[in-house]
This record gives sequence, structure tokens and C-alpha cells, in this order.
Amino acid sequence: MNANPDQTPGKTRGIVQTVLGPVNPGELGPTLMHEHLLIDLTPPPSLLAGGPAAQEAEITLCNCWGIGNGQKSYLKNYQLDQIDVAVEEVREMMGAGGRTIVDLTNGGLKPDPAGLARIARTTGAHIVMGCGHYVHAYQDPANHERTVDSFAAEMIAQLTQGAWGTGIRAGIIGEIGCQSPWTELEQRVMRGALIAQAETGAAINVHPGRHPDQPAEIVSFIEAAGHGVGRVIISHVDRTIFDDDRLLRLADTGCVIEFDLFGWEQSYYPMSSEIDMPNDGARLKMVRLLVERGHRDQVLMSQDICTRTRLGRYGGHGYQHMFANIAPRMRQRGFSQADVDAILVENPRRLLTIA
Repeated sequence: MNANPDQTPGKTRGIVQTVLGPVNPGELGPTLMHEHLLIDLTPPPSLLAGGPAAQEAEITLCNCWGIGNGQKSYLKNYQLDQIDVAVEEVREMMGAGGRTIVDLTNGGLKPDPAGLARIARTTGAHIVMGCGHYVHAYQDPANHERTVDSFAAEMIAQLTQGAWGTGIRAGIIGEIGCQSPWTELEQRVMRGALIAQAETGAAINVHPGRHPDQPAEIVSFIEAAGHGVGRVIISHVDRTIFDDDRLLRLADTGCVIEFDLFGWEQSYYPMSSEIDMPNDGARLKMVRLLVERGHRDQVLMSQDICTRTRLGRYGGHGYQHMFANIAPRMRQRGFSQADVDAILVENPRRLLTIA
């Protein structure tokens, strides 16, 4: 049942804004808080090592492992643009018990609101769309001259009127791109996001840089600007922080900590040769530590699927992995059902509800 909120811009309190309109928060069910159904993550020329890829064969079971582990260059791997594939993968997720997906494809990554709406209508899944801009290198050069107020006004309009040239509204801010060192442009976008959050009540999802101290730098920046961090989600903690002390210090700030690379089982990380990725078992140990220290209400889990080789169609785990494999494994590892429900249902519901 759709909610009937006050639709005055900035006043849609108490509902969840999906690409098909507002819904009652109680309808969300098990939720993936950081995914990409449609995205073009093709690295810009400044980030391509050795020039454009020469090999563009179809992804098969014979080459998907090599592509996913960096042995083969394949730019199409960064392009999720097949709506029929997305529909199939979302249906598999729903068959495994999932109900809602947050798609954080935003400025610089070719967001497709109409495509998301089509997937939602076809599958019956709830899809919540992000807004704002990704990291510096992916942003439109025109953004370099824009002001904080310009970014804020854009995000407010995306949340209250419609995004990317459509009448389809975003329901969350982000993922707001940051890197280490943090660029001045990215800081302007962040300041705009904070203004938009204060105006609309939407949560913010942040893509931090890959230095282990950058999540704390972002939190300090937000607090210094006079904003709270209780509805600020720091993504990709499982590729950023690898020691308990840093993790617990970050949790003590009150921000939301997202482990969103579940399903990434190999140590190879193409974005940085200095990072050895954890597997799902190690991720669950980090989650367990936070739960045991009283931070359960600050934890989110997702998969951040943004390449073809992580889809089931192309030899990967797909959006179903969290519900088919990880949720049952949590119970085997000593998590209570209340823990599982808090992380996969209650925390997402609270954060996606416009405050």
C-alpha cells in the first residue's frame, strides 16, 4: 500500500521514496542498502592503466575468473546496462527472500531512473535511487566551477521533484564520492549534500577514499560543519579499515558503518594493489565485533555489485547472495535472528525513512 505523505518539497516525512513513488516503511522487508542495477563504471582515461582494453570478448565461465581477478582487460565488465539481466537477477534475489534494493548510481556513473522504474515494475521489488555525484575523476568538468549552494539545490530537487531529467525522485543522498587525499571539489559536493540532508531529511551514503583514516576524516568534517552523523552511512568499510581499534573508534562517533562488498571472496582488488580484500568470513567477524560492542543499530550489509562478473549470469554471486547464503551463515556463526533482522531489515528501514 502506498503511503499518502505531504508532497510539499522537503516535507515528505515518514515515508520511503522509491522510484515508483512513496511507500510505507513497513513494506521494505529485507534490504540491500548499496547496490547498482544500472551503471557505467568505465574508468575515465585518467584512471586507465596502459590505455584502453583490447580484449572485448563476451564474458563466459571460461574467462570470468580471469576478468574478475585482473588477468584480462574488459571494459564492458564495468557496464551494467542490460535491463533484462537486471530483472532476472532481482527476481532471484526476491526468490531468496530479499525485497528492496538501494541503487546508488549517481552523477558521473550514468544514472538511469527510467530503467530502474522499469525493473521495479517488472519485478515488484522496491528500488530506492541515490543522487548527488561520485568521485572527482568521474564528475562532469562543468562541476568544477559550481558552488556548494548549486550542488545543494540540485540534490534537493532530485529528492523532492525528480532526478536526471525525469520526474522520478531519489530517496537517499549518495553515494557521495570522496577520495584520499580529499579534493576540494568533492568537499563542495559533500557540503551540498549536508545542506540537502538538513532540508529533506534523507540519509547520506558516503564513498570514502581508500586510506584507513579517511572515514574518520569525513566524520570530523561533517561534525565541524555543524551536522550530526547518525544518518551518515560510511560505505566500503570492508576495503578500508582492517584493524579493530580504528573500526571501534569510527563506530563510537555514531555514524553508520556499511560492509558492502559481501560476495567478494578473492583478495585481489583492482582499484588498489596495496589492498588485500577480506572474504565473507572475515567480514562477518568485523560485524560480530560491532554487534558485541553494542553498535548493532549502526551496521549495514550489502554487496555493491557494479561489474558484470559479480552477477549470476556471468559467473558471479548475484544480488541473491546476501539472503541465500550470508543470512543463514550468520545464524551458524552465533548471530541471533534479532541481529539478522536488525541489520537487514530494521536499520535499512530506519535510514530510508525520510526523517
